[in-house]
Amino acid sequence: MSIIRDAFLAPRGQQKIDWVYESMGVLNELEYLSKPAQILNGKTIAMSIHMEAKTARLALLLKALGAKVYATGCNTLSTQDDVAAALANHGVEVFAIHGVSEQEYRTHLQKVLEPHPDLFIDDGGDLFSTYCSLPENEKWPLLGGCEETTTGITRLKQYEKKHGSLPFPMINVNDADCKHLYDNVYGTGQSTVDAIMHTTNNVIASKTVVIAGYGYCGRGIAKRMRGMGARVIVTEVNPVRAIEAKLEGFEVMTMIEAAPIGDFFVTATGCKDVIRSYHFPLMKSGAILCNSGHFDVEINLKHLGTLSSDIYPCRDNITGYRLATSGKVINVLAEGKLVNLAAGNGHPAEIMDTSFAIQTLSLLYLITNTDKLEPKLHSVPKFIDDTVANLKLKAMGVTIDRLTPAQSEYLGLDD
Repeated sequence: MSIIRDAFLAPRGQQKIDWVYESMGVLNELEYLSKPAQILNGKTIAMSIHMEAKTARLALLLKALGAKVYATGCNTLSTQDDVAAALANHGVEVFAIHGVSEQEYRTHLQKVLEPHPDLFIDDGGDLFSTYCSLPENEKWPLLGGCEETTTGITRLKQYEKKHGSLPFPMINVNDADCKHLYDNVYGTGQSTVDAIMHTTNNVIASKTVVIAGYGYCGRGIAKRMRGMGARVIVTEVNPVRAIEAKLEGFEVMTMIEAAPIGDFFVTATGCKDVIRSYHFPLMKSGAILCNSGHFDVEINLKHLGTLSSDIYPCRDNITGYRLATSGKVINVLAEGKLVNLAAGNGHPAEIMDTSFAIQTLSLLYLITNTDKLEPKLHSVPKFIDDTVANLKLKAMGVTIDRLTPAQSEYLGLDD
């Protein structure tokens, strides 16, 4: 039975779900093409993913294709209680409440695994880790799963390196072109800026924004911030990405150099302690810090708390830390958690349309290739990327040129 905050919130959540339907043309097309076959009939799917309207659309698609769906959040602050209620109202088993404790969050992860799902969709790797932490005699064979974040893929690679294989096949959705080129760049870029503006009500133009990390997420944020009129500084540990940032016209320096300059700081690295004890005292009073990486480890709040004489709420999703030695105030958004969801509405529906289509088709690929896939991390097949891209173009009303047979032969694509 679902665990949600309040079933009476469902009508408001349903409005949100209805709104995103209109912008998710690829998922709508997949449902139209695949629903008659009930191709997921008899399958149980567990989901650990940010519980909001676009996620609900994915869960309802999987249910429409015949699956029994169990869903929970992948972040204690990103769940929207009204959406969770609406999803439960549709017959999806939901275990998600905004603002739960870490222990309650772990319990919800265990709940979606209790029915022994055949497949799962993960966001950050917590569902995979929960399964792996079970005693051996309590585990069951899975057909496989999908992971859609850089953080989650890093954890899977670490597990595979340590153990030589995974317990079952996992699809690396994060590195699909229709995911990282759109979701990570345009989705993270827009939703992060939107969350910062909505939460702080501060102007971006004329401000100095320091972005830690110039991967796909970082470069998306950097471009959007520059478009809003900010001076953008990038910090990096990867020399190739640092050169990319420099050639794109951004300033590149170390965090120590950037700390006294920045008005806003945004982390997007997937690593821990990106901003730590010796950075905070260098910052301006009133500096605003936030994180767009999956876990709340990039800004070391334990260090900041130790340096502070007072910690207090400034407004919704903003905590002020007054430094004991200088009296400076450092402001942290959304407790250092994923700001675009913990303090915003997440990626635009049109962007998640492609990412969730990749998820759906990857699940179908797992089902139809069970005997062929080794228990390791697999790339999304190119035909899935191309299928989703073509469906998205169709939904956008865009047509493109096609290669002639002679052109295909010339390029060696005729096999």
